[in-house]
Amino acid sequence: MEFSSKKITFTASFVIALFLLIWPMFIGPYIALINPSFFEESQLTLSTSLYAARNLALGVVFLLAIYLRNAPMLFILIIIRLITDLIDAPLFYIMKEPNLFGLIFIFLFCCYLPAMYGLRHLWKHMTNVSS
Repeated sequence: MEFSSKKITFTASFVIALFLLIWPMFIGPYIALINPSFFEESQLTLSTSLYAARNLALGVVFLLAIYLRNAPMLFILIIIRLITDLIDAPLFYIMKEPNLFGLIFIFLFCCYLPAMYGLRHLWKHMTNVSS
């Protein structure tokens, strides 16, 4: 299968999906660093530091991929983000015991659906080979 090497175009709905996928990678670390009690820690610990570093690194790489308008790179990053969210949702439920309906709503509409839409959009763009 041959992939297109054209730079991707950003539609409004794709930009919204990217925003929903990327903003938690900057807001979460900010909360972890400023207010560790949100993660039930009295001070900054190794786990919150690793959480912040992981999300900030992935967020910066997302911004780089958007700047380069590189569809395969964004595709891989969205898959990484989706896998991380698929792991984080049950762990968050087990560790924090939040409202189940709220957890499902947040992860479904802010993580899973934007990721699926973004993957579909990028796959169509990558496989659309023009002569």
